[in-house]
Amino acid sequence: MNIYQKLIEVRKAVPYLKKNNKGYQYKYVSSSQTLEALRGELDKQGLLLVPKVLDTNVTTETVENTDKYGNIKKTTTYFTELKMEFIWINAENPEEKLSCLWYGQGVDIAGEKGVGKALTYAEKYFLLKFFNIATDKDDPDNPPKKDNNGQDAGQKNRKPLQSKGKQTTGIKTNKATQDQLKIIKNLKNDKKLSKAEVKLIDAELDKNPTEERIDQIIKRIEELIKSRTSAKKETDVSRNKGGVDNEKSKREETKEKVLV
Repeated sequence: MNIYQKLIEVRKAVPYLKKNNKGYQYKYVSSSQTLEALRGELDKQGLLLVPKVLDTNVTTETVENTDKYGNIKKTTTYFTELKMEFIWINAENPEEKLSCLWYGQGVDIAGEKGVGKALTYAEKYFLLKFFNIATDKDDPDNPPKKDNNGQDAGQKNRKPLQSKGKQTTGIKTNKATQDQLKIIKNLKNDKKLSKAEVKLIDAELDKNPTEERIDQIIKRIEELIKSRTSAKKETDVSRNKGGVDNEKSKREETKEKVLV
């Protein structure tokens, strides 16, 4: 077989690759997965793939960020671009070659991995596109099939979610309950809380917190009030014994603490 016939045999052997690797917000086909799927058939057909870098371009960008302590940190990003040529060689007839121009890119913070990332990117997508390997079938990001009316065919067989005999949309709502808000309101009136702490509580309520978050706030307020109640009792006992500096006690009692 000539080189073109062999390449067609490779394409027949790998019609599709499923995206099994998970990224931050999506799934993808990795470079190793692509090579593993193709290498056996490439060896069988006696085909070699030789990559060649024709030109490079590296662009740097430095960004300043301030951390929570107010320290300024600089981060430099290296964007590497490669102009490449991939050459197919028929091992049975080395004079028979097929050359393809290609492009690759890679982003790195340290800098030394930019070229490697660009090479990996270029090789993976060259193989996927050269052999027309599909990667979207049966994947979550594949658009759902439509029926003749343009509706999602899968919707017909779906049953609505049930909760205590009532239909729901399937969306879990767990906003703060009225009972929780009443508890918060009563706790805010406690004189052991400072005005600044009450403002912090109001700021949290403005964020429309969930039930779980409200429970955390209530627990924290109750612990704070309890600790100050105990501290006041101890102070009163000490004062009766005459063993506490009154001025120091006043400063401690009026000291504001961060609530949330």
